[in-house]
Amino acid sequence: MNKTYLNLKNKNLYRLIFLMLLSIITISYSAKKKSVEVNSPDGHFKLLFKIDEKLGASYSVTYKGKEVIVPSGLGIGVIDTTQNIQIDFVKTTKTDNVWVPAYGEKNQYPDKYQESFIALKGAGANFNLRIRAYNEGVAFRYEFPKYRGKIQREKTEFSLPPYANVWASKMAQSEIEKIKVSEIDTIIERPLLIELKDSLFAAIGEAGLVDYSRMKFKSKPDKPGTLISELDSLVQLSNSVNKTPWRFIMAGERPAQLLENNYLLLNLNEENKIEDTSWIRPGKIIRESTLTTKGGIACVDFAAKHNLQFIEFDAGWYGNEYDETSDATTITIDPNRSNGPLDLLGVIEYAKSKNIGVILYVNRRSMEKQLDDVLPLLSSWRVSGLKYGFVNVGSQEWTSWLHDAVRKAADHKLMVDIHDEYRPTGYSRTYPNLMTQEGIRGDEEAPKNSMVLNTLFTRMIAGAGDQTNCYFATRVEERMSSHASQLAKAVCIYSPWQFLYWYDRPEGSDAEGPGAGGTKSFIQEVPELAFYDALPTVWDDTKIIDGYPGEYGVVVRRSGNDWFLGALTGVKGRKLDIALDFLDQGKTYEATIYSDDENSQTITKVKIDKRNVKFSDTINYEVLKQNGLAIHFRAL
Repeated sequence: MNKTYLNLKNKNLYRLIFLMLLSIITISYSAKKKSVEVNSPDGHFKLLFKIDEKLGASYSVTYKGKEVIVPSGLGIGVIDTTQNIQIDFVKTTKTDNVWVPAYGEKNQYPDKYQESFIALKGAGANFNLRIRAYNEGVAFRYEFPKYRGKIQREKTEFSLPPYANVWASKMAQSEIEKIKVSEIDTIIERPLLIELKDSLFAAIGEAGLVDYSRMKFKSKPDKPGTLISELDSLVQLSNSVNKTPWRFIMAGERPAQLLENNYLLLNLNEENKIEDTSWIRPGKIIRESTLTTKGGIACVDFAAKHNLQFIEFDAGWYGNEYDETSDATTITIDPNRSNGPLDLLGVIEYAKSKNIGVILYVNRRSMEKQLDDVLPLLSSWRVSGLKYGFVNVGSQEWTSWLHDAVRKAADHKLMVDIHDEYRPTGYSRTYPNLMTQEGIRGDEEAPKNSMVLNTLFTRMIAGAGDQTNCYFATRVEERMSSHASQLAKAVCIYSPWQFLYWYDRPEGSDAEGPGAGGTKSFIQEVPELAFYDALPTVWDDTKIIDGYPGEYGVVVRRSGNDWFLGALTGVKGRKLDIALDFLDQGKTYEATIYSDDENSQTITKVKIDKRNVKFSDTINYEVLKQNGLAIHFRAL
């Protein structure tokens, strides 16, 4: 084959690629154009952008022809009006991709959407708008091609009917309450779940927050039912910070549909920037809170025996976490938490010999002044990752700092769990060493199942949540729910790093003392721990079968050939009739069923049944209020 033929072939190939690109990218110019309609590939979602003489720039969203967001204002508060603007041109593209995550609730995600970039002109045109319509929802963001000043406020509105119900929380870890949207009288968290009429649910929130100010919601006083974006701080635009995060709207007939589509937030983030992810390791964790060598060794042995991947040393290993003089480059036990002794490096080496990783807690006070020293040092100790504690969140300054701290951890091959008020917006797609985060009302707050079910259908739209599960602590029976519920929660609440024994201590450790959290005895070798032993933390497939906040939820997840089911009841009992049509046809499975039973002879009152089941079968269980059901389906 001669060179002339190759060149001609290459030219023809380039011409074909150019023609293909031309077929999916269209640019229209029209000074008279007053609106732009963006439709999802399946035609279910429609976002209509309009320029109105009175409203200025506005948008509305429909799902299957039903109104989700009625005409709502748009704008950035660098000037007082967006009325004097015109559409300069519109660039429309279509994308149809599938991407494979380093780990996730599924082993691949669709990334299919139509996008319109709307360039604006005129005296009030201080931004352009980029809109995407996916089959899972719609999203838009403001982009600033020229402006490099400070943004004082954002004027994005989400107009809802005043009768709509919402599940609102004031802070990331506060209680979640069902109220009318017209009753909101304070700034509330995102994502926000909304119940509209005609079996229609929606969720609004933020994705792709990296170096900007966090957005929450507040009521607009003169428009009942209308929420408006509220930024945590001023934003300084620059050559690198020249766009807002995405503002998204999801919709569906059931809350389960929204939760199953929560990968929309990942899609709205940049692709993975860590070339080699082989060191990133999901897994199950036991917390070591005695801060002793004895406790560390006992946790390592327990982890090895029960198929856990990590132990975590919590606050106090380098001194009082709240003391500005504490030094996270030293091993200096806080005497208020432990009398020691702690040979931390010796425990890390022992753990490595058992293929168990060690995670260390570092409070933000030490992180903020020592991060560039702590990260390389802990990496040299062969630590697997860090838990960042009591982080500053919200403002542009601290949002940028925290995500920079995640990137710096990746440089040292360290995984991260961010605790306290931080809520995810999908950055774990870009930096998958960000394994999980709190921003959740977890077991440290002893929530009943009804609150966990509120969490499941609201907070978990945002992404992975560190629930800090406990099992033997007295709070389970006295204040929370049931032990079968604790098993089920580990399926329902997704987290690639799953703490299963937050207040629990293994034989060989100390059962009493600081950090015991109500645990008065060692972990008991009860039969149902086999469920935790077998449980993965990341999945090939996930299906949210059904549910309603506060009342009930059923979640199934697949890893390899096995399926795991978690079901919770809340304010009242419920008969669960669970069709097993998620199983593979033609296969038989052994179902090991864990349920609450007061007549059980074990201290945790968990009953275990086994039966063979198939695709065409249904499992029927009467589950009492604040109880649970957990099932492991093993392919035979």
